[in-house]
Amino acid sequence: MKVLVNGAGIGGLCAAYEFASRGALVTLKECNSSIGGNPSWQAGGMLAPWCEGESAEDCVVGLGIRALDWWKTVFPDEVVNNGTLVVAAPRDVAELNRFGSQTTNFEVVDGTGISDLEPHLSGRFRKGLFFSKEAHIDPRRAMQLLHEKLLELGVDIQLGVEGQQDAPGFDFIVNSVGMKQKDVRLRGVRGEMLIVRTPDVSLSRPVRLLHPRIPLYIVPRADHHFMIGATMIESDAELRPTVRAVVELLNASFTLHPAFAEAEIVEMNSGVRPAYADNVPRVERSGRLITINGFYRHGYLTAPTLAQQAADMAFEAARTGELTS
Repeated sequence: MKVLVNGAGIGGLCAAYEFASRGALVTLKECNSSIGGNPSWQAGGMLAPWCEGESAEDCVVGLGIRALDWWKTVFPDEVVNNGTLVVAAPRDVAELNRFGSQTTNFEVVDGTGISDLEPHLSGRFRKGLFFSKEAHIDPRRAMQLLHEKLLELGVDIQLGVEGQQDAPGFDFIVNSVGMKQKDVRLRGVRGEMLIVRTPDVSLSRPVRLLHPRIPLYIVPRADHHFMIGATMIESDAELRPTVRAVVELLNASFTLHPAFAEAEIVEMNSGVRPAYADNVPRVERSGRLITINGFYRHGYLTAPTLAQQAADMAFEAARTGELTS
């Protein structure tokens, strides 16, 4: 089977891997000149299906649970299996109770439990929710490692090249191009994020701080770096982060730990994520064309499972001889 994958965001990379690992001859085309010039590069990398159940549909939680297993299988040394900690200031304990009422697979921890999990948060919060089965991954390293794995599998990776919507030499064309797809059902949701560095804070896992106006998450990365995110703005405008968003994210980070006030700002960035009306990503097939899109805020959480579904569709069609219907 010959397969063309258009788009090297996390959806396209996972799709190329799924097809190539099953024996397909894969060509991957990406319009940017390097891996990472897309919203996937700005992601938090949280593999947190149960936390996402607070606002996501049950099917997204299910996709995420299966994807978590995929990440652990493909990159066992890169996935950090330390869970997720959710906290709120005492005045916002109602937000914590609401979050708990809409999620599952957590244990309630008191101030001592929070201190045991994250010593640097000792004495700062009285109550939290600990999702022990969740994990996280550095998304930029994940994209780079997927790129390396694709090369090992013989994938023809073409950077700085526009994808083809009609390529006669391929049995299937897989589109995972986000907002570049001409689909009126898609809308843009812009997320803004910061990367800061401070040696004065140490966290072992993503920490979500609940707040009725400016909830945020902080994800630890290597060398005392932390990703702080993320806003959700209903807009497809490709803009740099706004002053208001940066100020709100920084203010919220001080609430988590005052040492973030002295952190070095390493990067401020944003990305427009594609979403359908129900915020549920999907795989669709029409003849030789398979589309993976609508990741919303769940790219790393759902991309592997959707890539598996896309490959299942194609290989089943090939098995039955039904390649063009």
